[in-house]
Amino acid sequence: MTPRDDSESPEPRRSRWSDLDRPPLNAAALRRALVREGGLWRELDVVQRTGSTNSDLVARAAAGGGGGGGGRGGGRGLGEGVVLVAEEQSAARGRLDRKWVAPARSGLFFSVSLRPGDAGVPMERWGWLPLLTGVAVATGLARAGGVDTGLKWPNDVLVTVGGEERKAGGILAEATGDGGVVVGVGVNVSLRADELPVPTAGSLGLAGAVSTDRDPLLRAVLRGIEDWYGRWRAAGGDAGACGLQEAYAAGCATLGRVVRAELPGDRALVGEAVAVDGDGRLVLATEAGVQEPVGAGDIVHLRAG
Repeated sequence: MTPRDDSESPEPRRSRWSDLDRPPLNAAALRRALVREGGLWRELDVVQRTGSTNSDLVARAAAGGGGGGGGRGGGRGLGEGVVLVAEEQSAARGRLDRKWVAPARSGLFFSVSLRPGDAGVPMERWGWLPLLTGVAVATGLARAGGVDTGLKWPNDVLVTVGGEERKAGGILAEATGDGGVVVGVGVNVSLRADELPVPTAGSLGLAGAVSTDRDPLLRAVLRGIEDWYGRWRAAGGDAGACGLQEAYAAGCATLGRVVRAELPGDRALVGEAVAVDGDGRLVLATEAGVQEPVGAGDIVHLRAG
């Protein structure tokens, strides 16, 4: 067999190890650390590239699950405890169908399947799932990455870069149609300044994280989700009783600030964010002297409190 002469190639062939600052995730080690008898996570896969991990899991649920065997959920649909991680996504989405763009292996891009209804959690309390995930992401990144993070209601993860508040991550929850929920997470880990998609974006590396090793970061976040989801589920979805409401409020950068809520129907509401209520809604105190809860919409921070 004649060896290939790479000098004849117009450009060098890139391998999965081409960017040594961004090594691939170790799927086998992640499974050993996270998939265990009696735990939440029962299946974990890492793919090199896909359109959207959320879309992939929602499609699997619609097709009846596929792969991974039975597990919790009684064989219906996707089942609970599936984790799908991508090294790169070509069609990632955030809230309001916003695109999420990042280079390969520059962040954490994953989705998980949950079935709170199987544990008797009423559907009206499922709105806490993105907030619960936010608490787990923020605390996991702080512990494993040594970086200070904040949460912008309802689903953004914030870091400070050069004294400015920047968005480093986002969370998207989608119902699967078979009684489950898929929660997707995207976090910029090693994104460099010249790679930022917009000036308001940030990354853990730019925020001075002591570690941008994605394996321990992902383990910490998934363990955090397992812990908080277990507490919340055991409390029947009561965020106050399990301590989730207090934990979210403690880490929420939106509280105490004057914000503008851009609501469905081209409405806008301005007020001070004073609380997150028992249903996970942001409560605004308006100039009219009333407190109005906001359950959906885009929040713009106007000034610090």
